[in-house]
Amino acid sequence: MIRFTPPSDTVPEPGNILLAEPFMADAHFGRKAILLCEHNEEGSFGFVLNSFIEVGLNELIDDLPNFESKLSLGGPVKKSNLFYLHTIDGAPDAIEIKPGLFMGGDFEWVKDVLENGRGNGTNLRFFIGYSGWTPGQLEEEVHSHSWFITDASVETIMKTGYDEELFWRDLVGAMGSGFEHIANAPSDPSLN
Repeated sequence: MIRFTPPSDTVPEPGNILLAEPFMADAHFGRKAILLCEHNEEGSFGFVLNSFIEVGLNELIDDLPNFESKLSLGGPVKKSNLFYLHTIDGAPDAIEIKPGLFMGGDFEWVKDVLENGRGNGTNLRFFIGYSGWTPGQLEEEVHSHSWFITDASVETIMKTGYDEELFWRDLVGAMGSGFEHIANAPSDPSLN
């Protein structure tokens, strides 16, 4: 018998990717990949990597140089706030999520990076909102088989030019032998 449920004993860590189990019927998280940025006794948070909005960054913030990249919907929490990931070392107040990948930092620094042409769609990625869990909530969801936990390269995390579901499928399929059936499962099991 083929199992479609994630293991319940995996321990999530910052820098991991959470992949929704294939039949999760949640408007925010079904077939989504989330970069876990923080996970501790105070809770967890991250950004949905494969959910985009049709609004450009320059439509939200007037005084920025033109930025040609998709804007991501990081999750349902604080959707009026802008967050960002980058691969540019040296940003004041940035937090390293995993080697070579940073979150946030001084926004004046970001504006300077964009004005000087050092920031682009491959080294800077913006999110509206984030995904959050209260203390113990993510562990409970992992224990109830809601999330596969895997890893992805920094380059993969920073990409925005892919189809939303295809990105999820590719990451699930990359988990190794035996995961192809999960990656190719329909979101509605009655269609199988």
